[in-house]
Amino acid sequence: MRFPGFSDDGPNRSVLGVTRSVNGRTWRERLDPVTSAKALAIEQRHGLDGNLARLIAGRGVEIDDALRYLDPTVRDLMPDPDTLTDMKVAVGRLAEGVTSGEAISLFGDYDVDGATSSALMQRYLRLCGIDAPIYIPDRQTEGYGPNPNAIGELAARGTRLLVTLDCGSTSFDALQTAADLGLETIVIDHHQCGAVLPVALAVVNPNRQDDLSGLGSLAAVGVTFMVIVALNRELKRRGWFNGRVEPDLMGMLDLVALGTVADVVPLVGLNRAFVVKGLLVIRRRTNPGIAALCTIARLSGPATPYHLGFMIGPRINAGGRIGDAALGARLLSTDDPLEAERIATELDSLNKQRQIVEAQMLEEADAQVAVAAGPLRDPGPLIFASSPDWHPGIVGLIAARLKERWKRPAFAISFDRGEMGTGSGRSIAGVDLGQAVGAALEAGLVTKGGGHAMAAGLTVAAGQLDALRAFLSERLSQSVASASAEAVLAVDGLLTAGGATADFVDRVERAGPFGSGNPDPVFVFPAHRIQFADEVGQGHVRLTIASADGSSMKAIAFRAANEPLGKLIFAARGRNLHLAGSLSLDHWQGEPRVQLRLVDAAEPGKAI
Repeated sequence: MRFPGFSDDGPNRSVLGVTRSVNGRTWRERLDPVTSAKALAIEQRHGLDGNLARLIAGRGVEIDDALRYLDPTVRDLMPDPDTLTDMKVAVGRLAEGVTSGEAISLFGDYDVDGATSSALMQRYLRLCGIDAPIYIPDRQTEGYGPNPNAIGELAARGTRLLVTLDCGSTSFDALQTAADLGLETIVIDHHQCGAVLPVALAVVNPNRQDDLSGLGSLAAVGVTFMVIVALNRELKRRGWFNGRVEPDLMGMLDLVALGTVADVVPLVGLNRAFVVKGLLVIRRRTNPGIAALCTIARLSGPATPYHLGFMIGPRINAGGRIGDAALGARLLSTDDPLEAERIATELDSLNKQRQIVEAQMLEEADAQVAVAAGPLRDPGPLIFASSPDWHPGIVGLIAARLKERWKRPAFAISFDRGEMGTGSGRSIAGVDLGQAVGAALEAGLVTKGGGHAMAAGLTVAAGQLDALRAFLSERLSQSVASASAEAVLAVDGLLTAGGATADFVDRVERAGPFGSGNPDPVFVFPAHRIQFADEVGQGHVRLTIASADGSSMKAIAFRAANEPLGKLIFAARGRNLHLAGSLSLDHWQGEPRVQLRLVDAAEPGKAI
């Protein structure tokens, strides 16, 4: 069985003849003839639903691996942790610290990945009898990563062993200070780094140049989990758990899933298993902090990657962006439900404040880019926006919004402290931003910088801004041109409002969880009438669509009200449009209802 509306006319056939949608994209079937044949083989060999077989074939799953893909396990997909460089040294020293009751301190980043990594390590050490305090730097006064002043403070408190989480790989001065003060340091990180590493007893980072583990797509919390697995094994070997209760490692996967989704790493392989199993733990709400966030975000129904990425994650990040950066880690590490409720309420309030500030900054940033782009709306290969009035904790969100709007890698930089600016960048698929920022650091164009393929951060002097823009534009122009050569929306199938049932969505979600690296299936609803459309919330478009047989369903287009997509929807009230989007279940008031998350549209007869 195959979705209706497709034929075997070749991989370049546009769906419904749409070669330029309202968002400037060609709609193209995801499966070519080879993968279509593979889908049929998966369906026949394993007795799977034909639609599900097509979805997993379209995500590169081989015939023999189909059943394992549908039930990924951490045990099957996680290699021996010792394949990571410096792992044995790190866990040996940690085991020594645990068994001797040594003073251990944790230093984490202020984002969700850092908060989950820190909370995960603290929770594990607590179960081993070690009270390891967490230090999260203030985003505005201390910046990213360890700094000499903070290291001095930790040393004064009696710290002998320092563990950095989601940071540290490029903290040369701070870790030299740690060594000078007699602290031994273990770095647990995933950010890209150069051949020269800071002074540390061990640097466990799958993206260091001499690491051959092939685990470079892990978030820091995934690396942290692997360290804990190795440490648990080492403590068992030493007999530490004789007479003690061994920690439930699988019960900690809720934190791993949250950090993995929020850091937007590819949901493939081991990452996908972390999220699949972690979501099951989250649904049990055993972590008081996560449970409190689910409640205050009014999360209904089973937790999904969407909830983690767009409802839970932003609230945790709000502390680091405009409030107390340590709130997220404290929330995720507490076992007190009342304390969790109090922190979650504070984070929710900060998140609302963040939304107001973000809207003001985005309006100014978009105006800057529009002026630079000119009447042809061509901003060049790379977008830069900056201001002395912007909040440095929100520039990453502005960069992400600019990237979405202009389909280019984007940087937003705050010069709120004068001549030195703090900036964040977000990239598009196929353009490695972290590597480019690393090259700018080596060239002396930024004083601090790093990241990974899709996101990067930097510190730059105002006088170097033009040179930095020219350097990065030249370095990235070819990859941006290649990535932008043809904008394509990969389509998984054609449906009608009547065919988009809750049972259908349940079958589709067996191929998930969906996110970065494992994109949400996109379905096209041909010639559906716009029965109702209006603006809600922060520029979202809420609508009801109906098929020719009278069946209807709810849909929403996020942040689209002032974009071409939203404008087309409003103009087409009462008329038919071809609509493309992903399906989800809305569990409001306990009854699951299918909702379409709209991403694109085209007018029938005007789509080519």
